[in-house]
Amino acid sequence: MEDIYDLIVVGAGPAGILASISAAKDKKRVLLLEKMPQIALKLKATGGGKCNLTNTLSQDEFCEKFGKSGRFIKDSLEEFSRDDLIEFFASIGVETIARDGFRIFPINHSSTIILEALTKELERLGVSIKTSIKIGSIQKIDEVFIINTPSQKFKSRNLVLATGGLGYPTLGATGDGYIFAKELGHKVTQTHPAMMPLFTKEKNFASCKADTIAKAILKVNISKYKNLKLVGDLIFTKEGLRGPVILDFAREITPILANYDEVPLLINFIKGKNEEEIYKHLKDEIVKNPTNTILENLETLLAPSVAIEILKLCEIEQNLRFKQIEGIKREKLVKTLAWTPFTIVGHDGFKQAMITRGGVSLKEIDSKTMQSKIVSGLYFCGEIVDIDGPCGGYNLQWSFSSGFLAGKSK
Repeated sequence: MEDIYDLIVVGAGPAGILASISAAKDKKRVLLLEKMPQIALKLKATGGGKCNLTNTLSQDEFCEKFGKSGRFIKDSLEEFSRDDLIEFFASIGVETIARDGFRIFPINHSSTIILEALTKELERLGVSIKTSIKIGSIQKIDEVFIINTPSQKFKSRNLVLATGGLGYPTLGATGDGYIFAKELGHKVTQTHPAMMPLFTKEKNFASCKADTIAKAILKVNISKYKNLKLVGDLIFTKEGLRGPVILDFAREITPILANYDEVPLLINFIKGKNEEEIYKHLKDEIVKNPTNTILENLETLLAPSVAIEILKLCEIEQNLRFKQIEGIKREKLVKTLAWTPFTIVGHDGFKQAMITRGGVSLKEIDSKTMQSKIVSGLYFCGEIVDIDGPCGGYNLQWSFSSGFLAGKSK
């Protein structure tokens, strides 16, 4: 008798693993295929090895963070919610904690324990796992999926593509899943690297890299994108900018950068104070400390290193007092403090991208099952589809939830 699996899952990341577990719990015969020598290498590296699994937001708030895609993910979250995820990990021996009240991690902040627990659960459920598998092509003939490799063929009645995106190619991301999806008749939207540092034309702020700017406000200074705005912690680098707010904003910037040589940004480093508030603050400081220099005045608003660079930008000597600065430069200083200009000129591509923006078109996937609307028995989950969220456990929760739903629905 020909050996045909109930389900083959291609890609052993978080989505593929949960799809396999979900199907196996339903007594289905499952084969999990992975091109790398080990499963879940990218999961192991997530969050610097700490593995931010999910977060404490309500389901509605969680979905809102995905923008237009938020409506699509609701069915997956209803099937396998944050609480379900926490309960699942507890059932396989992994306790979780949210020390900051928001981000949920394994209690020992180690992705290794997550990987070990998932591996044991796959084994307990009898999921067959084959690693170092190079798939050449995938066909569907007479209601059976045929996975062709250089050495053998695998057959299944159902197929889950959970191959992830293009980020971190050293951990196995090569975009094979997009090729398979296209060969099976699906449209793949344009892909861009996301969740990554950005390079700026301005290099002078590299001297500020020891300082983290809390609650910086960023906005794109292009009229067409004037509504793109984000608040969060920012860090300076030798090449430009990083930090949580940059990692999140990169998913908006990289598609724009694909169409423009440069993307001008305006950044407020002082928690949103406007020009009027800044001017009043400086006047009050002068009253309190009339002999202080402008640098000493600015240090009540900014980290000293940032204050020095802004003064240089405005061509103002740091040992002058505010009243000694000529009017036009004083005006420029206040404007620059309110919105400091930066110019995004590039990034490291998918090499440093934690996630991918773009993927298999959502229009061709049934959100209630994650099944293809084009090919019966074909399912998608995780990063391969055209969904990406910000930092903070959003993308992992989506991968786990969509994987669970895809495996359950087959």
